[in-house]
Amino acid sequence: MTDFMLEVRNLNKRFGEVHAVKNLNFQVPKGEILGFLGPNGAGKTTTMRMITCYMPATSGTVRVDGLDTVTNSLAVRRKIGYLAENNPLYGDMTVQEYLTFVGEIRGLSGGLLKNRVDEMFAVCSLGRMANFQITHLSKGFRQRVGLAQALIHNPDLLILDEPTSGLDPNQIIEIRQLIKKIGAQKTVIYCSHILSEVSATCNYIMIINEGQIVGSGTSEELTRNSAGGNRYVIRVKADPEQVRNAFAAVPGVSQVVTKPAGDWIVAEAFVDGAEDLGESLFRCAVSNGWSLSELKHETASLEDVFIQLTRS
Repeated sequence: MTDFMLEVRNLNKRFGEVHAVKNLNFQVPKGEILGFLGPNGAGKTTTMRMITCYMPATSGTVRVDGLDTVTNSLAVRRKIGYLAENNPLYGDMTVQEYLTFVGEIRGLSGGLLKNRVDEMFAVCSLGRMANFQITHLSKGFRQRVGLAQALIHNPDLLILDEPTSGLDPNQIIEIRQLIKKIGAQKTVIYCSHILSEVSATCNYIMIINEGQIVGSGTSEELTRNSAGGNRYVIRVKADPEQVRNAFAAVPGVSQVVTKPAGDWIVAEAFVDGAEDLGESLFRCAVSNGWSLSELKHETASLEDVFIQLTRS
C-alpha cells in the first residue's frame, strides 16, 4: 500500500481557451491536514472537483490511496468525503432524517447505519439537534451537518471547501477544533481564504495561483523563506549611512534599510538564515555608541506570503 493518500501527477484542466489548472504535481501523506490556498479563480475548486471524480481532467492522473480516479472512480468516491463551499442540504428534512438518507445513499443499512448516524451525532455534537429541521438551524450547525454527511461513510480522505465561510468567531473556533479532531484519524484537505484558520489548523500548506503551485511548506517555512520574511527592527540615534554600513557588516545580515522617525533612525536588518542575530546587532549598536530604544525580531505573516506569491 502507498504511504500517500493523494497523488496528483501532471494534472491539467482546460475550459476552451482557459487553462484553469496547469500541470499540478503534489502528494499528500496519510494522516496530514493540508491547507490548500489561493485567490478567487486560482483553480482550487476545479482541482477539488477533479480529485472527487466530479469533473474529468483534460490530462494527468489523480490517485487516491493508490486508486486511479478514472479507472477506479466508484472505489475512489467511497474513500472520499466532501463538504462543498455552498454546503447543499435538504432543509425540509430533520438532521436525523438527512443523515439517515445520506447513509443509505452511501450503502449503509440496518445496525451499521444506525451506529454511524449516532456516531456522527457524537463526533459533530449534533445530538440535541437530531429532530430539528435543517432549515431552522444556525449556519454553524448546518456546517456541522455538512461535516457529518461527509463523514457518515467513514472515508479515508476528507475534502473541505471553505468550511468556516460566513461563521462568527465562536463558530469558527468550534469548527476548527472539530477539524483538528477529525484530522487525528483522517487525511484532510482544507481549502480556505481565511489564512489564520489554515495556519492554526493545517500541518502543511500549499498555495496555488493561476492554476499553478507557487509555494508550499509549513506555515513557519513559508514565512521564514519569504522575501523580507526574517528581519530585525532597530531604532537608534545615529547617522543613517553609518547605521546601514555597520549593521550590514554583521555576519548573517543580507540587507539593511533605514528610514527617519523624528530624531531617531529605524533600521530593518534582513536576515538570510534562522540564526538569532539579536545579540550581535545589540553589540554593534553599543560599540558604536548609539542610543538604542528598540530592537525586535519580526517574521512575515502568512498573509504577507500569500500576497507576495499571488500578486499578479
